[in-house]
Amino acid sequence: MAKPDPNVIAPGVWRKPGIHTFRSSGWLILVMVIAGLVSIPVIVVLSSIFTASGEIWNHLAATVLPRYVANSLWLMLGVGISVLMIGVGTAWLVTLCRFPGSRLLEWALLLPLAAPAYVLAYTYTGFLDFAGPVQSLLRDWFGWSAGDYWFPNIRSLGGAIAMLTLVLYPYVYLLSRVAFLEQSIVTLEASRVLGCGPWRSFATVALPLARPAIVAGLALALMETLNDFGTVQYFGVDTFTTGIYRTWFGLGERVAAAQLAACLLLLILGLILVERWSRRQAQYYQMSNRDRRLVGYRLQGLRAAIAAIACFVPLFLGFLLPAALLLQMTLKNSDQTLDNRFWGFAANSFTLAATTALLAVVIGVLMAYGVRLYSSSGMRLAARIASIGYAVPGSVIAVGVLLPVGWLDNTIDAWARASFGVSTGLLLSGTIAALVFAYLVRFLAISFSTVEASLTKIKLNLDDAARSLGHGPTSTLVRVHAPMMGSGLLTAAMLVFVDVMKELPATIVIRPFNFDTLAVQAYQLAADERLAEASGPALAIVAVGIIPVVLLSFRITQSQLRN
Repeated sequence: MAKPDPNVIAPGVWRKPGIHTFRSSGWLILVMVIAGLVSIPVIVVLSSIFTASGEIWNHLAATVLPRYVANSLWLMLGVGISVLMIGVGTAWLVTLCRFPGSRLLEWALLLPLAAPAYVLAYTYTGFLDFAGPVQSLLRDWFGWSAGDYWFPNIRSLGGAIAMLTLVLYPYVYLLSRVAFLEQSIVTLEASRVLGCGPWRSFATVALPLARPAIVAGLALALMETLNDFGTVQYFGVDTFTTGIYRTWFGLGERVAAAQLAACLLLLILGLILVERWSRRQAQYYQMSNRDRRLVGYRLQGLRAAIAAIACFVPLFLGFLLPAALLLQMTLKNSDQTLDNRFWGFAANSFTLAATTALLAVVIGVLMAYGVRLYSSSGMRLAARIASIGYAVPGSVIAVGVLLPVGWLDNTIDAWARASFGVSTGLLLSGTIAALVFAYLVRFLAISFSTVEASLTKIKLNLDDAARSLGHGPTSTLVRVHAPMMGSGLLTAAMLVFVDVMKELPATIVIRPFNFDTLAVQAYQLAADERLAEASGPALAIVAVGIIPVVLLSFRITQSQLRN
């Protein structure tokens, strides 16, 4: 067998001895530097486990830590069971059943992704509280007074589970539906021939085959549950995220806050390992006969009505009703909600989101192109490390960023005082630089994965053609690949932009003085029980969040049409 050509880096990619070897090392070093910078917050948080925290940690362990652990586990259990039931059930109904409205619900069930859980918490609190329209209407109808009736308390652990379920079930729904669509129609038809009805075929064939995708969606939902701050803080449910915030700002104990963040990070890493293990089982999918479309069960009468209601209820509660309530409150109180301060907060949010999106896309392109040119184990490992931030909660990243950035600020200030007799102040932590860095750590994975998916669609012969015309890697990227990846780059920027607009935990911890965003303003107004004024910022966040959901729905529809 012929020996491989040492000058071939990858299929279609050649190098000249001494020149491209240097460029290969340069791209590898660049990606490794990015991975190293992104991993700093995680390393800082994990290393805090070995730092002595004095008596404060013993105090936390004896008082509030058991409550943090218990509430976090109950949240995970409640949200996990709920999103599984809603996500898998609705995915099966709209994919394998035909009933009135099923085509519309296929994409509409994704709309709750546009609304952060803390926005729903503020909205439903005003709607269901004692002075809200629901209880006021009940008292008017039945002549009740305070204490004459029982009504569930929305500000509770159960309320937090409900809010998180309504906005997180689309993770499970989306991945489950894709798994059901990719299953071999031959397998499902064989189950029907053997006498399996719709429900038995679902339980014994479709569900086991879709298990890896379902577990992956569940892991994403649980990671977002542990990341939530606004909902649990507003409802008074003590979790790790609220504990980190209180320990840092309330007690002024940075080491203890970092150790709480480390505990939360270890819990997240456990979920990642579970998701990775489930993905290994994807080899059990059957992909044959994908050219034949799935023939759904046609439901009629009562069954069709039940299926339509089952799919419409989570959409109504998770998006339609909150959006309508926010719109009504915003228009009713427009003089308070849409004032000059609102536009100032919107400008701050836009500045942060646009800056982060631009940097994330540029860095994502450099990483994806480096992996394309010089795919090696070191390059792939560095890219994977740089993408780990999306699985880390915003509160953990905030702690991991503030500790080294604060140390660096103090070091520079001490050097400037000693050398020049001037104080530099907070160069990084006092500006948006630290906040943008935290956003990059959190959302770089979104940009990288989107850009990489777009880049892999470009055939390698175009690289060969560019090289034959004398263009190097950088020139090929700028002149050939970038124009062809226009839609992918725009998509990556849009996704990062929207996620930054919605991010609350990292923003509320790292933001500079007098630099509030729409998310922070909505949280602060709701915390002060000024729910009507909070409706404007909350509605703006939801409106921006609709953009990627519509884009995702469009791509799914186009993919179905091609198949």
